[in-house]
Amino acid sequence: MKPRHTKIALLARYLGALLCVVLPQPAHAAAPRQLPDAVYAEVTALSTSGDVLVKQGKSREGVQAYVKALGLLPEPVTQWEAATWLLVVIGDANFKAKFYEQALAALQDAMLCPGALGNPFIHLRLGQVNFELGNMSKAADELARAYLQEGKAIFKEDDPKYLAFIKSRLKPPPDGWPTGW
Repeated sequence: MKPRHTKIALLARYLGALLCVVLPQPAHAAAPRQLPDAVYAEVTALSTSGDVLVKQGKSREGVQAYVKALGLLPEPVTQWEAATWLLVVIGDANFKAKFYEQALAALQDAMLCPGALGNPFIHLRLGQVNFELGNMSKAADELARAYLQEGKAIFKEDDPKYLAFIKSRLKPPPDGWPTGW
């Protein structure tokens, strides 16, 4: 039997406690199902509340709201598109608050959810988190995925060190980088 998470484990994982739980990866990539309307409404309300708290500089409280919303999703959590965006905002909030281990956990779990693989923003944040944690090989891999899909535009709102890092790791094409890259 595959391990399952609990709401307490989710809270611990994304808020920085020592408990670490890995969400199970789905056996097959089935099309994501729709949440029941009442669950969707509550998840959306909690997510909006989390967004407001994060914008007010209350990252920890915002992450708590996101984790609470994540806990409302039926099992397996990884089947829901809502899990993708909730885990990404958890990772993003933790990244911006410099809680890199928690950001990494959430973003890695997001990669198990619908629509995450190949998403340039998720790869960007994974690369940045790995960079900050000193995992330079993984940082280069993830930042290259974002850069090769979106060019330098995806880096515009972040510290220029990430773009400089990935450009130092990639060999330019024979005719040089195209405009915007």
